[in-house]
Amino acid sequence: MAKPQTVHEEDIPHKLADEAVVRVPLTAEDSKRICRKTDKTILLVLVWVYFLQILDKTVLGYGATFGLQSDTGLTGNEYSLIGSIGPIAQLAWQPFSSFLIVKVPHKILMPVMCLGWGIAQACMAASYNFQTLMAARFFLGLFEAGCLPLFSVITSQWYLRAEQPLRIAAWYSTNGMATIIAAALSYGLAHIKSDILLPWQIIFLFVGLLTVVSAPVVYWRLDNDVSTARFLTQMERFQGMERLRANQTGTGSTEFKLSHVWETFLEPKTYLWVGMAMLLNIGASVTNIFGPLILGGLGYDDYTTTLLTMPFGALQVIVILLASYLAQTARVKGAVLASFMLPVVVGLAILYAVARTKSEQSALLAGYYLLAFLFGGNPLVVTWIIGNTAGTTKKSICMSLYNAASSAGNIVGPLLFSAKDAPTYHPGLRACLGIFSAMVAVVLIQWVNLCFLNQMQARRRVANGKSAEIIDHSMQSNFHGLADENMDRETGPGVAHAGSNVVAEDLTDRENDEFVYIY
Repeated sequence: MAKPQTVHEEDIPHKLADEAVVRVPLTAEDSKRICRKTDKTILLVLVWVYFLQILDKTVLGYGATFGLQSDTGLTGNEYSLIGSIGPIAQLAWQPFSSFLIVKVPHKILMPVMCLGWGIAQACMAASYNFQTLMAARFFLGLFEAGCLPLFSVITSQWYLRAEQPLRIAAWYSTNGMATIIAAALSYGLAHIKSDILLPWQIIFLFVGLLTVVSAPVVYWRLDNDVSTARFLTQMERFQGMERLRANQTGTGSTEFKLSHVWETFLEPKTYLWVGMAMLLNIGASVTNIFGPLILGGLGYDDYTTTLLTMPFGALQVIVILLASYLAQTARVKGAVLASFMLPVVVGLAILYAVARTKSEQSALLAGYYLLAFLFGGNPLVVTWIIGNTAGTTKKSICMSLYNAASSAGNIVGPLLFSAKDAPTYHPGLRACLGIFSAMVAVVLIQWVNLCFLNQMQARRRVANGKSAEIIDHSMQSNFHGLADENMDRETGPGVAHAGSNVVAEDLTDRENDEFVYIY
């Protein structure tokens, strides 16, 4: 491969059409400045929209607290089915989501999705029976189907792999913020006296309209990719592309490649991601949909139950940020993920074994709060996937499969908790105990698998006449400019640098022998 040219700022107007220009001077200070600018624009949009998506889903549990089931005549497992229909819609729509994420500009796709699920949420307020609630909740799930895959792909296309865990944590931690805000909003809005609207209708209408008015703001603020970012100067766009070279995962493509699809489905690690996502989200759906009902079963009134979910939300935020920080500093995501599942098992065991008596309320509440540790799992799994997957189509397919598995978990989760088992829900809690034990085993298997894949990559490099050992700059805290002509002086001969000779192409991790898997 020919040595790439280096372009300086004064040369850019004459070089824009030259595809051979792939290197620009880039210092650690330049990289930090571009990252900060990206945080202020792109990350803020991701945080706000993801918060709205979680808020719109979470308020269903508070609607149940304030009379949704009795007012709409729900009986038996109908409430569980309403909780499951959104994930069913997401599961059905995943193949289309993976295609749209590649083909439709993000600046258009995200606000359209946001507008769609906002309208569906507002329509929940007009629902009056099981059928209308199911229809509104179906479209809510449909428009939210591409949210997590889209956000993951966007994060991977704007940030270095070392920067991704905390950025994913930033927008994913809005799970906790949405729980806190939903509890506070529900508590306040439910006190509004109205002759027209019931308390749960006021809650649904408010959060739905908030999402609707946010859609045009999202369209105005969002950019499609680094190369066309309006908040970066012309030189910074080139530098932004340069700094992402170390990721070895590409910077975006609008070509949907079937070869990436087949590769994804033939890899064992894909199915281990799917297993993690499904197992983890069975538990997550339980806390989102049945959390307030489980708390109510501990002997608290409606308003106290609502307020007691706020510390649970705060703990979610802390757990997500802590898990992502540990994964970024220790860089052993498998060990961190497995260890965060253990408090969940303990919490489930407490809820299962301790009697529902007034004297045991504190212990039961502590057991419920321990379930918040499961929310540290999803951002770690997402970071693990996008950090170990290269190629735009492959990333889109992997994240859509992850979301499909999450949806399957969200379908199964509510069905484990039957109304006839209230208020203890012992069968559901017992099933979740087994599920989270299996989750730990799957994480450890993936950890071993990724170590094995790195060994295979080293053998491939040697067979291709390269050094077996390679330095992965994308996982280093201090940025190393890849335009440095004398890198070997730092490490000596025989040690390669990931991305040092590879142009940012839309290659998969299997196609690129310089790709380093992170575990």
